[in-house]
Amino acid sequence: MLLRLGHRGARANPEIQENSPASFDLALEHGCDGFEFDVRRSRDGEAVVCHDPQWSGRTISKTRAVLLGLPPLQDVMRIFMARAFLDIELKTPGLEEQTLDALRAHPPAKGYVISSFLGAVVRQIATLDSHVPLGIICENRAQLSSWRDLPAQYVIAEQKLVTRGLVAELHDAGKRIMVWTVNRASSMERFAQFGVDGIISDQTERLVSTLRG
Repeated sequence: MLLRLGHRGARANPEIQENSPASFDLALEHGCDGFEFDVRRSRDGEAVVCHDPQWSGRTISKTRAVLLGLPPLQDVMRIFMARAFLDIELKTPGLEEQTLDALRAHPPAKGYVISSFLGAVVRQIATLDSHVPLGIICENRAQLSSWRDLPAQYVIAEQKLVTRGLVAELHDAGKRIMVWTVNRASSMERFAQFGVDGIISDQTERLVSTLRG
């Protein structure tokens, strides 16, 4: 099954804040199988959903969660646990145990992966729970070369890195591959023909209409 995932929800819609429950809802309404979202750690150790290190002029890691007003990870997990495949991207270290706790409290019925650009985060989660599906995110060839040395079941690669040969190599090794951020219909079709396991896009309506069925 090819997963169709919204990037930070339905990010192409300018009227809805990305990485918000409303944006996640819209991606699902468009017909996506799930969505990718980003998690950071506040000053008081809370897991909050946000891509950038700053929010509303405040540095997230230096601000208490109550002052940020960002969605807590636990809330996102609770709301969407029965409705969506979740690609949970950890932007910083220190969130591993909280994320596992959230998964135990709200196990996603349609599947999930915990992903990160940080190999140390992937290794730490594997040490804490060897059964959790993990993904390494890659945006250059140096990062891509690390997949063989990490306990990750998914490689989540920037689209310029993805070739038919890479897809075949990863599948031969028993891995899955997802590609980001794919916004052109022609590219969506090409990667689907390559046999990728998931496509992450800002353009959620286009993704679903292009790859319907």
